[in-house]
Amino acid sequence: MAFARGVTIERTNPPALHATPGYHHVTKVTADQLIFLAGQCPLKESGDLADGGLEGQTEQVIQNILVALESAGARPADVVRTVIYVASPVREQLSAVWTQLNASPLAPAFTSASTLLGVAQLGFPGQLVEVDVTAAL
Repeated sequence: MAFARGVTIERTNPPALHATPGYHHVTKVTADQLIFLAGQCPLKESGDLADGGLEGQTEQVIQNILVALESAGARPADVVRTVIYVASPVREQLSAVWTQLNASPLAPAFTSASTLLGVAQLGFPGQLVEVDVTAAL
């Protein structure tokens, strides 16, 4: 159980459910505020799509989420739900995004309830990744 700024976040894995690669099946939150970020895309401040393929786009999404969280007074540890979209049917590419996210300064966000999806396409031409984030304060 984590206590931060009047927030209670309890992350659990019920024993009757399968083991996870780092996230928790259940995230229970008591909070004064919820922060909902728009799906964060791999767009630079200029509005251009980040270079570097899937890895470069994932890095841009990480940076965008960190900026958005900070603007709301939140940190990665305050995140209570994520949904990760990868425009690929290749499981190894989905795993590579998960690994990169969990090796980044944003890693604490992915210990909460998380979903990782391979999708047919995303909103911008050439976009390969997007992450939806909810935080609690």
